[in-house]
Amino acid sequence: MREHEGEYTIAALCRAMQVTRSGYYAWRDRPESARAIEDRALAEEIATIHAQKKQRYGTIRIGKELRSRGRRLSKKRVARLMRQLRLTPRRASKRVRTTNSRHSHPIAANLLKQNFSARQANQKWAGDITYIRTDEGWLYLAVVLDLFSRMVIGWSMSEKIDQQLTREAMLMALRTRQPGTPLIVHSDRGVQYAAGDYQQLLSDWSITPSMSAKGNCYDNAVSVE
Repeated sequence: MREHEGEYTIAALCRAMQVTRSGYYAWRDRPESARAIEDRALAEEIATIHAQKKQRYGTIRIGKELRSRGRRLSKKRVARLMRQLRLTPRRASKRVRTTNSRHSHPIAANLLKQNFSARQANQKWAGDITYIRTDEGWLYLAVVLDLFSRMVIGWSMSEKIDQQLTREAMLMALRTRQPGTPLIVHSDRGVQYAAGDYQQLLSDWSITPSMSAKGNCYDNAVSVE
């Protein structure tokens, strides 16, 4: 009502909102509470963070950012202020590339050639990356499958799609299975699998790498069944 006082009479506004004039004046002239003052300051800070982060941050991330600045507040309060400001995280594009094969790292030969069967556990593993859309943006999931049982034996999730993501998934699989027999690990030829740290991990465990042919998604189709 206060925002429209210049457009309509107080009497008309009170009739529309079904309140008394005395009640409205009492509310309007009441001193602003400390909570309201703090909310206004928080709202300004939230709007600034939202703009600085290119409108990609939602309630969880903005709450973490505020707490890192020494603000002590609940998720519900952040959500309420964001609703009042009509701020929502901007959706990322619907298509996300998980394979970047334009790199200078060595490419392993395709040893499986779409033969995704295995006679025993820890003979052939396969790894791949997928993505999950959340209110906070994209999350990337790397998995490792044992082709004998088709079970996920290692996984890792991150906001970043890098070799650390695939390395952590492989580390989980290695710690879980402790393979002692000759093992082939198959993947696409993306930089996350071809890069030095990931390949060094395979070498440390005497694992033979295998990679899909260029541009052939069927060479690693088993990982996304």
